[in-house]
Amino acid sequence: MFKTNMIRSLAICLGAIISLSACAQQQHQRNDDLLKNDYNILHQTVLLNNQTGQIPIQGLDQKNIAAVSLGYNFELVADSLLNKYAKVTPFHLSPAATEQALLQLEDDLKYYNTVIISVDSRLGSQLIYRNFIFAMAKTKLVVLNLYGDAAVLNSYDQLNAPLIYCPDYTAASAALVPQLIFGGIPATGKLSQTYSARYTAGSGFSTTATRLKYTLPEDAGVNAEDLLEIDQITAEAIRARAAPGMVVLVAKDGKVIFNKAYGQHTYDGPPEQVGDIFDVASITKISATTPMVMRLVEEKKLNLDTNIGAYIALARKTPMNNIRVRDVMLHQAGFIPYIAFQDAVKPADHSSDSSAAFPTKVADGYYIRKDYFRDVMWPRMLNAPIRTPGKYVYSDISMYVMKDIAEHLSGEQLNVYAQENFYLPLGMQTAGFLPRNRFDRNRIIPTENDTYFRNTLLVGYVHDQGAALVGGVSGHAGLFASTNDLAILYQMMLNKGTYGGLRYFQPQTVETFTSRQSNVSRRGLGFDRWDPDLTKKYPSATASPQTYGHTGYTGTAVWVDPARGLVYIFLSNRVNPAVTDKLVKMGIRSRIQDVINAAVDKQLHK
Repeated sequence: MFKTNMIRSLAICLGAIISLSACAQQQHQRNDDLLKNDYNILHQTVLLNNQTGQIPIQGLDQKNIAAVSLGYNFELVADSLLNKYAKVTPFHLSPAATEQALLQLEDDLKYYNTVIISVDSRLGSQLIYRNFIFAMAKTKLVVLNLYGDAAVLNSYDQLNAPLIYCPDYTAASAALVPQLIFGGIPATGKLSQTYSARYTAGSGFSTTATRLKYTLPEDAGVNAEDLLEIDQITAEAIRARAAPGMVVLVAKDGKVIFNKAYGQHTYDGPPEQVGDIFDVASITKISATTPMVMRLVEEKKLNLDTNIGAYIALARKTPMNNIRVRDVMLHQAGFIPYIAFQDAVKPADHSSDSSAAFPTKVADGYYIRKDYFRDVMWPRMLNAPIRTPGKYVYSDISMYVMKDIAEHLSGEQLNVYAQENFYLPLGMQTAGFLPRNRFDRNRIIPTENDTYFRNTLLVGYVHDQGAALVGGVSGHAGLFASTNDLAILYQMMLNKGTYGGLRYFQPQTVETFTSRQSNVSRRGLGFDRWDPDLTKKYPSATASPQTYGHTGYTGTAVWVDPARGLVYIFLSNRVNPAVTDKLVKMGIRSRIQDVINAAVDKQLHK
């Protein structure tokens, strides 16, 4: 019965957060009722002992977080929400835990500096559990979540750690309290009466929302029924074999109101999950390389109007020397669009096994020789003809160049820099290069069944051939991520550089890079944008002129619409089992974007 209740609670909670009911005519009213219930719960939920401002939790890159459930019935729901904000490792004790079990748990927690403890008032009043909580609070940042009867507060009058009291002991509160802890939801409640010398009537700290909230469309003024067409469009795409699966996320005004998975990893594979990790292809350009460039510009280490040769010594005797960095970022440097590096690989250049002579892994059973990029690929790019200077010609060479410049100026590799400066502090758990080094392959969506270059199904190895030949870390491709991670990054951009109480960029930097910066194209600096030629309907027929983002060759897209307060993420693997253009021809990404825009606009015009 205990396990059944947990599963039922998880289904109820996650269904409320990420799915739309088949009963379309009833969903809107149901959601309104659920939100009223959430409001009532939050009104009675009180944040105590927050004198030092430890809630919302900050410094995620310095936190090793555990979530401890002391006989707490809804830990699956709570853990799911906690892990949307940071990597949180769960520990669960049954209601009949012995003192020895608690001692063992205390030992198991020795490597964690932050412990979120959830317990109901019945168990929380027992000495065995109180001793454990107070012991933890002596050496770690403890956040105590107490559910049920407020009389239990008297037992924690001497606790200095942050304490969240919630009278509601249901799956609904289990989904709300984690969001309060991380700043997805603000704390506003006050105690209605006095329970101890410390916890008096009117006590309670207030906080502000600083991170994404996970909620229902109606919470952002959108009718859930107006988003149902997304289900139809994705089903159409899968039936047409435009892609075996996809995940769609929508955030409106800092609230994730839609995050749903469709289809399968492959046409005969396991079902898609919202947390699956995708090869995002050219979204790498704006999610890794461009943020690094933005930071270096802010630090005045990089001047966009300086020529390439000033930063890359090897370029000084090549056609690249006098090209401005700004033109590289705008794709109007004159570079040729593409070099098919894989076609030049000779049998002697690769091996089926790794060794000192063949250290660079391209895929399972495929290793490229040492210094192949330095000796073969980089010279070809540096000496490639400059054919169209001043004209817009989209070229991957641009981000090979920007990666090299940025690494010269920072002294760090792109993948390391992006992790340290952006992904880890933001709480992005899946985003990064070389995912096979960090995740089980079952979490990673396969791309192409490569029968002409690597002769294997690509799972966790970048699809782009050039990026693969440099070992999977490149300025134009190689990033893998989930929809939630990308939503975090682009909510920060939509916020003009802030997220989680931290500032990553100055507002003017975000505005400069994401706004139109070219006289000959629609482009921003690194970022793609809305096309003023309305016949192109790009990125969609109803996108606002402020819209910026990027698409990816593997069937991905990120679009931020400041006019509507929207972040739209679409991830798929349209190149599985082989490359197809059906996703593009059917306009799947654009049509979904139009549905989202129409749903938002309908509420705005009421």
